[in-house]
Amino acid sequence: MANLTCKAAELMKILGINSVYHESAAALLVDGHLKCFVEEERINRRKHGKKARLDNPHHLPEASIKACLDYAGLQIDEIDYFAYSFAQTGRLQNIGVDRHLVPHQWGTDSGEKLFHDCLMQVPAELNRIAGSDVSSRLVWCDHHLAHAASAFYCSPFKEALVLVVDGIGEFDSISAYRGRENQLEKILSLPYPHSLGFLWEKFCVYLGFSEHDACKLMGLSSYGRPKDMAEQFAKVARLDDTGVFCVDNDITRFRSTDLSGLEAVFGPARTPGAAIEERHWHIAAALQAFTEEVLLSLLQKLKTVVPSSNLCLAGGTALNCVANTIIARDGGYDNLFVQPAANDAGTALGSALHVAHGLKNHERRFDMKHSLWGPDFSESQILKAIAATDFKAVKSDDIPLLVAEQLNAGKIVGWFQGRMETGPRALGNRSLLADPRRRDMREILNRKIKHREDFRPFAPSVLTELAGEWFDIPAPSISSDFMLFAYPTKPGRAEKIPAVTHVDGTSRIQTVNKNTNPRYHAMISEFYRLTGVPMVLNTSFNDSEPIVMTPEDALNTFSRTGIDVLVLGDHIIFKEQQNS
Repeated sequence: MANLTCKAAELMKILGINSVYHESAAALLVDGHLKCFVEEERINRRKHGKKARLDNPHHLPEASIKACLDYAGLQIDEIDYFAYSFAQTGRLQNIGVDRHLVPHQWGTDSGEKLFHDCLMQVPAELNRIAGSDVSSRLVWCDHHLAHAASAFYCSPFKEALVLVVDGIGEFDSISAYRGRENQLEKILSLPYPHSLGFLWEKFCVYLGFSEHDACKLMGLSSYGRPKDMAEQFAKVARLDDTGVFCVDNDITRFRSTDLSGLEAVFGPARTPGAAIEERHWHIAAALQAFTEEVLLSLLQKLKTVVPSSNLCLAGGTALNCVANTIIARDGGYDNLFVQPAANDAGTALGSALHVAHGLKNHERRFDMKHSLWGPDFSESQILKAIAATDFKAVKSDDIPLLVAEQLNAGKIVGWFQGRMETGPRALGNRSLLADPRRRDMREILNRKIKHREDFRPFAPSVLTELAGEWFDIPAPSISSDFMLFAYPTKPGRAEKIPAVTHVDGTSRIQTVNKNTNPRYHAMISEFYRLTGVPMVLNTSFNDSEPIVMTPEDALNTFSRTGIDVLVLGDHIIFKEQQNS
């Protein structure tokens, strides 16, 4: 543990780091304010930054660390504390828990000791990056505590219940905290193997997707009927008589590649790329329904311990828009906050916030009102990137109107502006945009641009002040700005925006605030003036890759896909005009 004595008058600088499993990231706090937050995948162009392996928790996100320091104009030796989002010895609790294991992998004696040994190399790796011994400034932060801190300390609440639900931290899969001012008190923990996050990962693989494709199952679930697989699902996971979630790991076999347990219950696993059958819909629907049941049951019980009207959610499960909407409606809390990087990337921010507030007791100074915490790029950098290509760009003083006109004409626009978003969803600065009124636009984007499954929905970015006229929003939340709820469309509205209305009549909306993203708001306002529809279709600016970060990334994706128009700051490129 670092010596937490600090000079009284200093602007304390804390660098939070996550690299323990995946979603490697770094976040920089200066005087309690977030300055920069970067995910490694955006720089190294490898999804999730790295794979979760036993031999790599010490592979620190060097590029993200450098990006944070460069943005703030700091040198690494100026950092007062380095916060790492994992406890040193926690993983050793996993030895001997499972019966179904892969030799020398997760859960085995040799595997977990390898992980521990690699984890203990973090101080040396940090020293290597710094070029000096900074290990005395390193603070180890419990993984779930880092998740909780990432939500509570940047929420608008002075007190709240904080619920963390993911695959696993050190050993816990679900934790709950009482948040008050600068403190987080753990009040509940549920240990592995009773893991909602791992349940989703396992079913992702069973249904022929990657373990990281929970968003696909969430979209697929809307096509199915949970009751059609309820009996089978109850064999896998259930609520016990006390309302606590439990899983039969002899069936799920979380730490094995073996799917035979699930196949015995649900039938043969889907081969990746094979046709999706109706039973797959119902399995996904049963999983979604069970997740909602577990979360509502937990929240009901926790309400008696922490009788707050405020709720913060964190962990990968908090990215489930459908469940969040159910919680907002039926969870018994008036106010709900989820920050945009609720997954493991967010623990980089959380570990830094824990040092600032939980350990140093510094006054809270930061409410997260937007997601734009990544690097930005100057006009000269944009022009240099364009000059290295054969594209011809035009500078315009009225980008919002030009883009609105292009969208109204049916064009697909790559939108690259300002600072990069934090979190897995594009929120108006690294986005692909299209007309939500076109019924065929979903198929065009899925097949020709994104190269993904036809059942996957798209989200609308809608003007905050008009969202309530189009969607049934039970209670306003700043987290609506982060695309974290799936609201029903109001009667008569769905047929006007078919490209962003899912099969169940909901839309995973992002509300757009004039104060936090004025240019994006201005563009949507122009589209509203032209069409009477106060929203645009918004999806992440990528094609089977991490979301673009640099102008070079944007130009590369633009060149090899069917995107019609690219906007880089004030510069616009029309693909159809390039050979004229």
